[in-house]
Amino acid sequence: MSKAARITYAVSTAGALLGTLGAGALRTGPGVAGVSDHVITAGRSATLRYWTVQRMTRARTPPERTLRRPGAARAPETPLGAAGALPPARHTAQGGPDLPWISPGAVRATTGKVFFTINGADYVCSAGTVNGANHDLVITAGHCVQDVAGVWARNWVYVPGYDHGLRPYGAFTARRMFVPRSWSGRHDENHDVAVVALATAGGRHVTDVVGAQNVAFDQARGTVVYGFGYPTGGRYDGERLAYCNGRTHPDAHRLTQDQGLRCDMSEGASGGPWLARFDARTGVGVVTSVNSFKYSDDPATMYGPYFGASVRRIYEEAQRA
Repeated sequence: MSKAARITYAVSTAGALLGTLGAGALRTGPGVAGVSDHVITAGRSATLRYWTVQRMTRARTPPERTLRRPGAARAPETPLGAAGALPPARHTAQGGPDLPWISPGAVRATTGKVFFTINGADYVCSAGTVNGANHDLVITAGHCVQDVAGVWARNWVYVPGYDHGLRPYGAFTARRMFVPRSWSGRHDENHDVAVVALATAGGRHVTDVVGAQNVAFDQARGTVVYGFGYPTGGRYDGERLAYCNGRTHPDAHRLTQDQGLRCDMSEGASGGPWLARFDARTGVGVVTSVNSFKYSDDPATMYGPYFGASVRRIYEEAQRA
């Protein structure tokens, strides 16, 4: 893809501009070819003590990274999701974009909020549990575990079912993180995905507590998906699960292989799962992508990476961790 693309991650526009593709230093760990991983050495108790209510409240979304599209005028730095404030609406079986999710079902427990620290600053993202052999896996965006300089996140904790400060299923700390090397090495938007293996809590694995969605690779494009997350900007406050739904389409700027979804979810939604073949009554679907970025000249479209061979590799490695 062109390194001149102007892209805004699904995170805060208040952060500093952090350079261009390829600017990050490569940080890799042992593992399979094409996979970078990081083992967490901090103890679970220390991480949980770190996340006081005050720190969770003050945590912000990670700094953005923007690039310029060839021939395009520089777009104004508007907060993602600020296209218009709509009143909250109740979910119906037919669905609708950009709404709080208030229906019952598995997705309320299998989606959660992520808190982490990079370079001394505390941040938030979204994530979702997926089935795996070790019962420990969540999937999120690559930029929710590693910044553009290759620095891995610390104090990484997942709160499934987060709702207005409540932790109905407790909190689970990370023990090992996996990203495609194409993300870790050159921060290629096509591979902005991470799989995190969590530590047990009270001897219980996360998916044994909250359940999990299936994950699929090499799926047909142009399908209907539901995207979930905890957006914090614009009309959102990050305190409840939100969603968009619709049919995916190719990158309108033809600069990535990502899929687009009409969606005004804003910063904080990064890493939230996209569920295909989703049943709104049961809250069950199949994860085929995650919220990744928006073009700054199109705040109404969220983009998510295509789950192909590189994502399959990190998933297979993570489920054996």
